[in-house]
Amino acid sequence: MKWIEDTWAGLIFCLHAAGAVHALHALMKNRTSQGAIAWILFLITFPYVAVPLYWFFGRDKFTGYVRARRAKDGKLADKSRDVREAIKRYKVRQHSSLMKTASHLAGLPHISGNALTLYTDGEKTFHEIFATIEKAEHYILLNYYIFKNDTVGEAMQEMLVRKARAGVRVYFLYDEIGSSKLPRAFLREMRDAGVEFHHFGTNRFWWSRFQYNFRNHRKIIICDGKEALIGGLNVADEYLGWHPTLGYWRDTHMKICGPAVLAIQLVFVEDWYWACGAAIDLQYRVTESGEQSILILPTGPADVLDSWQLLIVEASNQARERLWIASPYFVPDTGVTSALQAAALRGVDVRILLPDRGDNLLVHFATYCYYQPIMDAGGAIYRYTKGFLHQKVLLSDNAACVGTGNVDNRSFRLNFEIAGFTEDEGFVRSVREMLEEDFLGAYLAKAGDYTDQPWYFRAACRGAKLFSPLL
Repeated sequence: MKWIEDTWAGLIFCLHAAGAVHALHALMKNRTSQGAIAWILFLITFPYVAVPLYWFFGRDKFTGYVRARRAKDGKLADKSRDVREAIKRYKVRQHSSLMKTASHLAGLPHISGNALTLYTDGEKTFHEIFATIEKAEHYILLNYYIFKNDTVGEAMQEMLVRKARAGVRVYFLYDEIGSSKLPRAFLREMRDAGVEFHHFGTNRFWWSRFQYNFRNHRKIIICDGKEALIGGLNVADEYLGWHPTLGYWRDTHMKICGPAVLAIQLVFVEDWYWACGAAIDLQYRVTESGEQSILILPTGPADVLDSWQLLIVEASNQARERLWIASPYFVPDTGVTSALQAAALRGVDVRILLPDRGDNLLVHFATYCYYQPIMDAGGAIYRYTKGFLHQKVLLSDNAACVGTGNVDNRSFRLNFEIAGFTEDEGFVRSVREMLEEDFLGAYLAKAGDYTDQPWYFRAACRGAKLFSPLL
């Protein structure tokens, strides 16, 4: 019947028109040309699928998030001033140009008076996390991307419940997607004990109700403003090596004691304020714990600049001897790829350490496309074979960074991340020795691992790379 044909024709026209309108939005709003091109092609070619996905994943600019360290007024600005006043005497006045760049990107100072400890084993890391929580007398702050109700998660829940019932204030922030499987009963038990918790929701308003692109990927434990732990480990059994298919889990965490903990605490307060609109009243009293210095680098889509991406580029540009990067997800953009190539061409020992078996098939295939560009410039790519490599570590000459950020578009522009960046000689040496040990458990990849593969394998890799800006 003609009216049915007319209806279908009208519907198809509307869908293609919607695709064109959204493509224009992607052109005007997307931060990168690669991301804009990928979305535009997708929206124009397959609007029936692309338009709904764009509502969920298309936006890459996070609005409404107030960053205390850059605010002019308000409750969070008061907290920021309290922190800066408390740590003023520990601010490092003379540091390298790389650390100066990092400080500008962080909006936070390079802080002395700390004790830093590196953790490379899941069991030892959780042992230290539990021991730190046990010592807390006043408050405990937790922010996790993934928190599961498995053996590790239940043990931590029991401890938090016990501490809350003993009068310790407990604030628990979790990502609504990464921790989406947390049962209501699990959370209700925490609430009944006095634990305050909230998910870090990025779709708070009607215009962003379908927006699930931005994730709080941070992993933070803070106790009494004196001790903090950050790094790659979430709260789940697999970080103890109990994953049913990936087995041994290689990750890295760090503990910080001293004035720098207050900078991490400020990051948590910002996140909490966004999540529930309340500013937590915490102490900002400095506890000096050592002689090591560190810069806390929080990054995310609320930043004016792509802070994490720029730090990697600057570290690559500054490197003269070595540039070693470990990341489970390596899908760099053109700027980072060019910086790595330039460093290798200068004679810098550029090494990229990746897992041999990944947990993301699209990323796994896309990574092969970077073999030849990195290797042709003189860089090296290693594949870790002793288990699943999940650590996020950067070593550039005499500077080391341990945190939550990967080398991909999601960490560059979509995720809220945090890292500890230091030039302390002892800690940097520990990171170098750790990575040297990791390289012994890896094999050196060859360009032929990609170029000598069948055409359909290479086509799959190229296709995965094409969609990498959407990841």
